[in-house]
Order: sequence, then structure tokens, then C-alpha cells
Amino acid sequence: MGYSNGILLICILCVSSMPCIVYASFNPQDIIFIDCGGNKTLILDDGRVFEPESGNPHVTLSSHNHNAVSVLDEILVSKSNHSILYSSAQVFRETSSYSISTKQIGRHWIRLHFYPIENPRFDLKSTVFSVVANGITLLHGFSFSKVGKVSRLVKEYVVEVNGSSSKKLVLTLSPWNGLVAFINAIEVVSVPNGQFPSTNIMAVPLGPGIQIPGHVAFETMYRINIGGPNITPKNDTLWRTWEPDRAFLVNAASARNVTANPLSIKYPDGVSVDIAPNWVYATAQEMADANVLNQKFNISWAFEVENGFSYLIRLHFCDIVSAALNRLVFNVYINQLSALDSFDISSRTMELSAAYFIDFVTNVSMGSDRILVQIGPPMLRDLPSNAILNGLEIMKMSNSRDSLDGYLSGEYYTDSKSPGGKKKWMLLAICSSSAGFVVFVLLSAAFYLYLPRIHQKKTNPHSSSSTWLPLPTHVGLSDSKISIDSSASTAHSLGLGRIFAFLDISEATNNFDKNLVLGVGGFGMVYRGVLDTGSVVAVKRGNPCSQQGLTEFRTEIEMLSKMRHRHLVSLIGYCEELSEMILVYEFMAGGPLRKHLYGSDFPPLTWKQRLEICIGAAKGLHYLHTGAAETIIHRDVKTTNILLDENLIAKVADFGLSKLGPTLDQTHVSTAVKGSFGYLDPDYYRRQQLTEKSDVYSFGVVLLEVLCARPAINPSLPREQVNIAEWAMNFQKKGRLEKIIDRNLVGHVNVESLRKFGETAEKCLLEYGVERPTMGDVLWNLEYALQLQEASIQFTASAANSANYISDIPEWMPQIEIGDGDGHDQTISDQESDTTSSAVFSELDDPRGR
Repeated sequence: MGYSNGILLICILCVSSMPCIVYASFNPQDIIFIDCGGNKTLILDDGRVFEPESGNPHVTLSSHNHNAVSVLDEILVSKSNHSILYSSAQVFRETSSYSISTKQIGRHWIRLHFYPIENPRFDLKSTVFSVVANGITLLHGFSFSKVGKVSRLVKEYVVEVNGSSSKKLVLTLSPWNGLVAFINAIEVVSVPNGQFPSTNIMAVPLGPGIQIPGHVAFETMYRINIGGPNITPKNDTLWRTWEPDRAFLVNAASARNVTANPLSIKYPDGVSVDIAPNWVYATAQEMADANVLNQKFNISWAFEVENGFSYLIRLHFCDIVSAALNRLVFNVYINQLSALDSFDISSRTMELSAAYFIDFVTNVSMGSDRILVQIGPPMLRDLPSNAILNGLEIMKMSNSRDSLDGYLSGEYYTDSKSPGGKKKWMLLAICSSSAGFVVFVLLSAAFYLYLPRIHQKKTNPHSSSSTWLPLPTHVGLSDSKISIDSSASTAHSLGLGRIFAFLDISEATNNFDKNLVLGVGGFGMVYRGVLDTGSVVAVKRGNPCSQQGLTEFRTEIEMLSKMRHRHLVSLIGYCEELSEMILVYEFMAGGPLRKHLYGSDFPPLTWKQRLEICIGAAKGLHYLHTGAAETIIHRDVKTTNILLDENLIAKVADFGLSKLGPTLDQTHVSTAVKGSFGYLDPDYYRRQQLTEKSDVYSFGVVLLEVLCARPAINPSLPREQVNIAEWAMNFQKKGRLEKIIDRNLVGHVNVESLRKFGETAEKCLLEYGVERPTMGDVLWNLEYALQLQEASIQFTASAANSANYISDIPEWMPQIEIGDGDGHDQTISDQESDTTSSAVFSELDDPRGR
């Protein structure tokens, strides 16, 4: 079946002539196609054979009041092969069920076909009904008049058939309020093993791993062939439809479609041909040529979805554009959150033109109605800027009430809810409501009067609001990611993390026990806490007397709720109750970076550890500047705002001063100066014009602290040594930076690695922001410095190579004891400044705030 490139393009553009080149490898035990209301066998051109209900050994119809309707025979002459399927329908006047016997248990595809046939007996376009399958609400109050759709409609689901159901799929249709329900055709096909994830999925936003229980059902919302044509069931082993992506591209000019020969696509071990046809992997969208030297933009697709649900998102990748391995590296974002960082397809498949897929799950919170998928290049110098996506699937997951349509449970609207009975129920409801209101007022008054005398009893958050946690999953050669609302939450915010009750926080911190205090600062105390789930957290409680108030509190919540990254401290939730302002973060056992450099009895960090910590922090800042839809400027980068976990992984923290960066048509943000003394960008201070280069300057100071193990500002030192940036740069410009390094590093730092490190810090500290490198460039240089250090480690035992290491005693200042609160880490603001010294958070000793 070989094709030339020209013929291949013609085949892609002319979908009707597209050959079926993906051969079925899956032989499902259950293949049941039902022509509802029909009276003869229908054979479609894609191989599906639909049998009528009557006489079908797999189907039992429990209904005493149903009618089959069909269009006139003369109309059928002009209809296509597929249209014949919609020429008949079964209409139900009362709640009725199809009981479909299956050969095996497990998940099954269910496809329901609807088309409101025009007939003199029933108005099928306006009727309203619900559909439930094995207790899962598939459709609730469905009507073509609401959908605004007049053409045929196929709704696709995945529902479990378990042993307790005696290997039966029970599909129940319930008309509303004396109307009718109808359906044209039903498909039931067993799902291949491994087609849907079940374990080991990570979260987007990044969070703890969870599982997806077997009873969870799915509804196909979108199945997209990125960069390619429409793929019909004829060209899919599972009879699926893949639609083109052009309608979902946010900016069509940002992408261009690329094509390969479908026969060249390889399916490595662990990836079945049933995952997606090779036509999906043979087409893609890549970054269009913007005719600029530095192409740094994302390709974005937006999909409308129903809020309040979790969604399984499967991305299909196949490197059909590279000439060699490891040349295509890019980032993936879901809802403006990092999903994949510096993703290299070929590093997973170890070959080009190889199929690969990755699963994620994300939650769409109330107030949001879309899923945004983006791909774009990372800030890497030595690789071409490009990104690619071949296919995408979005599937809604059933909620805690076993519903895929709103928040309703799987109840039916039976004949008891007819118009006649409705009036009686309305009268009863009005009377009951009136009486109930009087009782409610009396009870409320009594409760209010006696509230001070009653000991408040803590409510178990699992008792009433718990929802199943789609816990994480992995299939074949896929990575998997997932996120949903936590069942442990007392309540859920609108996408801003878990809302904690004050009683929950009080219990987690043993009523804010002073022995659990980790630090104190301008915002307030930071406590170590243990949630009812057993998770250890850091609890930052606002001080009512602090000058850091609601603005910083809100900024921290809003900023961190938009971001999840391995090198950013995660916000777990917050409490805004009883005039309290409390933030709950993941616990960072290693504490702030500063504690590992000076002022504590922590063991000294090796040069390699310091480089890795700096690289981690740089990755976090780089993500803030480029990874989200809008640039975020931290504005308070310092060694107390870089926290370490138990493995010394660095994460950037404290976003109370963060600010959205300039838009595309701006060069800066004009704002009042805020930041910390010693770290503050002089260009920003002079002009009050904030850019991401202000963070770069502050990070340059951090690099010097890491190198010299001393504070950014220390007035107790001689005047020329007070400011670390001025002092260290004098040595750097003279080529003598090795004279002032931390004495614990002497004899362990490669000269070339130190030189690259010093050059990087020097560039960060340039006078004007436009002259400084981006955080992406800083990251690249630090990684290069680490490579230089690692490359030389193998030679450390050789005397011949000893000259590569700094071995003389540096010209260091007199030894000075530096306590936890040195009193000189000042912050500039419209108000006052502060000092910081938290064991876990960059909190400030001075309670007056920033």
C-alpha cells in the first residue's frame, strides 16, 4: 500500500477516498449493534452490521408503551448508507429499558444515535428525556431543541459492566412530564485492556498520585486529529471518529500542518494500534515560521466543556518532523499550568516516527468552561524552536453522583411526575416551604442566642461532601497526569485550592501550639501542621497587626492557584474565616536556602549541590516568566524565598509581592517599588518600571550568596564589603572571584565551572535591565557550569589535574557570627520593610510588613 507524497496529500485532503490502512488488531468479545425501531438488518460500508431489536438474542426490551417510527420508503432512495441508520427510531411513552447481555465484564464503549425523525405522531425535536446506563446518568433533560442541533447526533460513552450486573448493560430511557423518549441506534463494544488508565497518574496541577476506580464512566467530549483530516469509523479499529482541529485553534497563524506517510508510523511495545490510527500519528501541527530570530510562542487549542467535572486528556505525539533524535524538545501546558517541561518524544520512544501518548486528568472548576491545551518551545539555546502535537482526546469523567450530565444522580422521571401530579406536588411544596421557613427562623434565632454557650463540634469533612478521587493512571508507553478536587476539603473554592475551616486549621496545628512555630515574619507566624489526611503542611497565619494584609493574602492565593511546577512551592489551600487569613502550603523539610549557607549548624552544601539548587530555582522563575499565559514577576527573589525539600530540591516561594508582567504591547509595568534591600533591581528602583529582568537581578544576588555564604547586606563588615553585589563584582572583574568563595568549597570547585558561574552572576547584575539575560539564558549557563563541574569530578584523584581546582585559601573577611535574624534583609515598599528567617518559609521577623 505504498503511496507517493503527492498521492498521500491527495488522500489526506480527500477524506472520502481515504483508504483504511490501519488493520484491526483487537477482536472484541462483545460487538452488539442495534437498529432501534428497524425491521431488517443494516450493513454499513465501514463493516458494522445493525440488527433490529426484535429477535436479537443479546437484547431484551422492557416496555409496554413504545412505538417504532420511520421515514417514508421513497425518501430512503436518496439517503446514504449511514443515513439509513437514522431512518427509524424507537419511541417510548414511559420509562423503558434495554437489557443488553455481554460476554465479558469490564468497560464497554456505548454509542447512542439520535435523530428526530419528522413524523405526524411525535414531535421528537422538542421532547425531553433522560438516559441512564447501569446507574450512570448519561443524559439528563436532553432535548434537540436545547442543543440546537437538527442533524444526527452520536453520543459516545464508556461504562463498566461488572459481575454484580450479571454481565448486563441496562440502558434506561425516561421521558419527562408526559412527553416521549426516543433512540435510533445503540452500539456496545468491549474496550481493549489498557485502553483507559487506572493507576499511577500525576496531577495537573501537579499533585499527589491518585487512581481512577473501575466504576467511573467517561463521555467523549472531543477526539481531534491535529493537523489532519476527518477520520471516520471506517478508518478506526474501534469505529471512532476523529475531527480536524482548525475550529479549535486559538490562532491559526501560529501553526502549520505537517504530514508523513502513514505506513512509516511505528507502534513500539506498549502502544497498541487501537490507541489511535496511524493517520492520527502521520499528521500534526507544528510551530509556524514567524520570520523572527527568536521564536518563542505557544500553539493553543481551546475546548468548551462543562465545569465541575474532571476530564481525562490524552495527547498523542509522534516525531515526524525531526531528522535526528533529541532535536525536538518543547513544553506542554494545560489550562495555563505546566504539564510537561522540556519534553523530548524521542527520548521516550528511542526512535523517530514512533507513536506515543500521554494521559492527564485535570479538574475544571466552577466558573470556568474551557480547557486550554498549549505547546511551545523551552528557553534552550542550542535547539531549534519547535513544538508538535498529533492528536488529542478529552473525556469527561462521571462525578460522585454517578452523573455525566450536571450534578444529578441516576434517577428517572417517571409517570408520577406527569403534569397532573405536578400541580399537587407544587401545592404541597408551597405549604411545606412556608411551614419550613417559620421553623427555620425560630431555630436560627435560638441558635444565635445560645451559640456562645455551645462548644463547636468539628464536622467530619468526609461525611457529606466527599467525592471519589480519580486516583492516577498509566497505559503502555504513556506518562499520565491527573487532578480533581480533594474529598478531604471542607469546601472547594472556585479553582483557588481547598478552602479550610478554621477548626480544621486549629486542629492541624494543635491550636497553634508555639512549639510548632517554624518562623515569624511580616505576615505572621508559620506553623508546622498535620492535616486529617496525615499530610504535613506549613500553615502561615496572618497577624491582624501586620501591615501585610488582604492584598498580599489575595495575591498569594491567586498567583499560586494558577501555577503548578516542580520548582514552585504548592499552595494546598487557605482559610478566610472569622477574620482570619491563613495560607496552607506543602511542607518543605529542608527549609530556606539561606539556612544551608550561613547562620545555622546545617552541614555545608557541596558545589554540585549549590549548582543544582540554583538550577532548580532558575527553572521555577523561568516558568513564572514564560510558562504561563501571562508573565509573572516574583519581585521578592532571595535566599529565604527559595525553599528546599528533604532531597534538597529547590522551590521558589512567597508570592505576596508578585505582579503580572507586561503584555505583548508593553515593555514594562509601572508600579510602586517593592522588594528587599540588597536584592532590589537599581533600574526598577530608579524608574519604577518593573520587568522580569528585575527578578534576574535579584537572582544574581542569590548566586553570590550561594558562592560566598554570606548575607546580601551586612553592615557589620567593612564598608566595601557591606553590599555583596558591589564587593563580589570587584573581584569578578579582576578575575579573582575564587578569593572570596565559601571556605568550605576550597579545593572542590572546578575553575571553569566557577568562571562560568561568575560570568552568569555578573550578567544578571548589569546596571540596566535590557542588558541582562533572560532567566532561560541564566538557566542554560548554570546547567553548563554544572556540566563542567561533573566532567571534572572523575579526574579529582589525579595530581595532574589538580590545577583544575581552586586549592588556595581565599582572602576572606574576618569570621562573623550570623544569627537567624541579622536584621539587614530589608524590604522596600510604600510602607515599611522587614527581615526574614523562617525554617520553612521566607517569613519576616519585623511584623510591620513589607
